[in-house]
Amino acid sequence: MKVTEHIENAKGKTLFSFEIIPPQKGKSIQELYDNIDPLMEFKPPFIDVTTSREEYIYIDRGNGLLDKKLTRMRPGTLGICASIKHKYNVDTVPHLLCGGFTQEETEYMLVDCQYLGINNVMALRGDAMKDEQSFVPKAGGNHYAIDLVRQINDLNCGKYLHEVMDVDNKADFCIGVAGYPEKHLESPSLQSDLKRLKEKVDAGADYVVTQMFFDNSKYFAFVEKAREIGITIPIIPGIKPIAVQRHLQVLPQIFRIDLPEDLIDAVDKCKNNAEIKQVGIEWAIQQSLELKAAGVPFLHYYSMGKSENIRQIASQVF
Repeated sequence: MKVTEHIENAKGKTLFSFEIIPPQKGKSIQELYDNIDPLMEFKPPFIDVTTSREEYIYIDRGNGLLDKKLTRMRPGTLGICASIKHKYNVDTVPHLLCGGFTQEETEYMLVDCQYLGINNVMALRGDAMKDEQSFVPKAGGNHYAIDLVRQINDLNCGKYLHEVMDVDNKADFCIGVAGYPEKHLESPSLQSDLKRLKEKVDAGADYVVTQMFFDNSKYFAFVEKAREIGITIPIIPGIKPIAVQRHLQVLPQIFRIDLPEDLIDAVDKCKNNAEIKQVGIEWAIQQSLELKAAGVPFLHYYSMGKSENIRQIASQVF
């Protein structure tokens, strides 16, 4: 079922969903299941599965020589989606990236999604590689998320890249895109960023999931401004609980977001990460309750593969 259909069927009830990351190569999928299992009591209609960028590793050849190799440390997004769908009978949303994929590779993945009965996808540009100062698309790949949205929407219209075959079975993907309540880190302004979001919506996006935020007023203002420029599709808030001290530095640095002073003060008073984790849980509970009271369609949690704090939050909200 499509994400938008889950929203329609809920008739105004706020639903629960979360995002996971594939395990590193060589790790068992069982650890992933162990973290999904406790969250199934909250009946998530869908689970997002991220896709990792490729990265360089260096292999010691001896004699002081290193081989530089390009690899993906967390492959398996589509396999995990199919496995979760089979094991839990829940819809999955694979993340599709511009970075690291050609248009042909993207088309192949979308065809595989069709065969597996996966009809929700999240279209993202993706981050720059670790050794790149700015995003560089793969040769033959999509440059921006809007290009990816257009490619997916073309398949929904029965249009493949090279149009060399007769099409008797069109795709029917529900397309999610990212939104940034405090603007994308590369955007010159929030208004400019909203214009880019409107372009993605006009190109065929069906719903928005926001980047994490810790001040609900930022989300409410973002939604209001989005509605003012004609964005009418659902805007789902993304929530991430603070868990360790370094989140105070890392999250603003990576995502260019502001943390509320009350949250910073509460974390600074903690003696250890166990206390910080509890502060993060309590903050996310209050965020979630306020957002739920406002009638948001989903509360979408960034679990990063760990479920205990998400379970504690959801138990107080749903």
